[in-house]
Amino acid sequence: MKKIIFLFLLITACKTEKSKINYEFTTTFEKSKGLETATYNEVIKYYTDLSNAYPEIHLDSIGNTDSGKPLHIITLNPDANFNFSEIRKNKRILFINNGIHPGESDGIDATMLLFRDIANGKIKGPINTVLVTIPIYNIGGSLNRNTSTRTNQNGPKAYGFRGNARNYDLNRDFIKSDTKNARTFAQIFHLVQPDVFIDNHVSNGADYQYTLTHLFTQHNKLGGGLGNYLHTKMMPELEKKLSEKDWDITPYVNVFNQVPESGFSQFLDSPRYSTGYTTLFNTLGMMVETHMLKPYKQRAEGTYELMKSMIEITEADGENIKKIRKDYHQKLLANKTYPLNWKVDTAKSSILNFKGFEGKRIPSTITGKDRLKFDNTKPFTKEVTYQNYFKPTDSVTIPNAYIIPQGWWNVIDLLKLNQVEMSQLENDTILEVESYKMGTFETRKQAYEGHYQHYNTSVKSSIEKIAFRKGDYMINTNQRALRYLLETLEPQAPDSFFNWNFFDTILQQKEGFSPYVWEDKAKTLLDQNPKLQIAFNTKKSFDKDFANNWYAQLDWLHKQSENYEKAHLQYPVYRLK
Repeated sequence: MKKIIFLFLLITACKTEKSKINYEFTTTFEKSKGLETATYNEVIKYYTDLSNAYPEIHLDSIGNTDSGKPLHIITLNPDANFNFSEIRKNKRILFINNGIHPGESDGIDATMLLFRDIANGKIKGPINTVLVTIPIYNIGGSLNRNTSTRTNQNGPKAYGFRGNARNYDLNRDFIKSDTKNARTFAQIFHLVQPDVFIDNHVSNGADYQYTLTHLFTQHNKLGGGLGNYLHTKMMPELEKKLSEKDWDITPYVNVFNQVPESGFSQFLDSPRYSTGYTTLFNTLGMMVETHMLKPYKQRAEGTYELMKSMIEITEADGENIKKIRKDYHQKLLANKTYPLNWKVDTAKSSILNFKGFEGKRIPSTITGKDRLKFDNTKPFTKEVTYQNYFKPTDSVTIPNAYIIPQGWWNVIDLLKLNQVEMSQLENDTILEVESYKMGTFETRKQAYEGHYQHYNTSVKSSIEKIAFRKGDYMINTNQRALRYLLETLEPQAPDSFFNWNFFDTILQQKEGFSPYVWEDKAKTLLDQNPKLQIAFNTKKSFDKDFANNWYAQLDWLHKQSENYEKAHLQYPVYRLK
């Protein structure tokens, strides 16, 4: 009898405990019937409680952000092993980033549901795939909660702000790392070293029938067998799985104030963006872009299903993904050249059976000019040209090593943050290297993410013997960070450290001349250099502006003399062939 009473009490206690857990783990999203998103404090408390209840879930805080709070990472591993060095030996890692733009909160709520449902057995969880998430990346933006800044967005009722605590757009900061958020992300990324990466977003370039769109990293830019796998296997498999669940999906609709059926191109994600950055380390990356005009409940549920499908793909194809990543890295190390800039390949394209809404131009009652108006009572399915092939416009030979003088500590610190392997010279040394002088470049006229960025950059190359000091840094390119090095240290790359103004001090002359002094020295210079005299006369004959500008003439001659400072326009990163 005592045994029966004990079993009855035990069963009752278990039921009570289970009921309690289910109640505690009901999210704000669910309680509001899909109308609201959780606050930052609610999200962290939720994951804290979840990790306390389920041993396969682990919560950790790492680094810092501009808000003053650390970033959290939540790991779900059925083995309850949270040592990433050990995990990588036998399992694949899928890394989910949420709340980079906190007003785009779909992924925040969807991932909370996903981790809970796997932990409590509601859905079948992976065995050989470990899930890692940053629950809210832009903490400062999440705390800056409002109800109005997402002008086009259909819910939730309140949400965070796009800019972070210092008003940076964090999805433009991965390479330049102006924020503590980005620096901590790099720390987490290199700790985790994921095979697959998902960044959850919301978007509205036009109106159309889809709730879900995908923005995979550009497959040609990713390159080789890895890019081919992404384009021909992973993406079609994701689309197929979602279609079987009655979730239509299409590529990110990359248009602004235009109808999609006129055709559009794939978005080219350079390394300033999350997937462009993760690609530098051969991670298969994608952004989820839900359509902000669709109801919030629908968007979050679609994000949930997409992440479930990507887990299934990673779980089923994990060994193949591991092999393709490894093989492609070896191929990269063996390559002689590397493409830096890309453009749409107009000779190739894909055809989408696109499900849109009729759009037309009608007179605006506000401006009197034509405006775009979609009619969602008139859906259609049409063949649309999608330009998703790109080709390189230039390339650079891959050096054996780079050499950076130790004075450029701001660059060196970022290289170290990204686990670039490097050594320091043990003695003062003269080395023959390839040297760059900055050629032409253009500069933004308006501030962009805290910078006046350069673009269309060119260099003039020469072979020089340069004296380096003990303590200067030698960086061999035969390493995991090869692509990161090429994209940041080659000035012509779109998101190079030069283009992000890290080296702007070389663009300003520090020493000049007084015309009344230099005039006499310039005369001596010309008298002693007949070839220079000829070149000077020729330039005056063919360049009228130059001929009419006495200071420009003296400045040109000064730049031909030994008095001209060597540091001006001298790029301070050298290539060792």
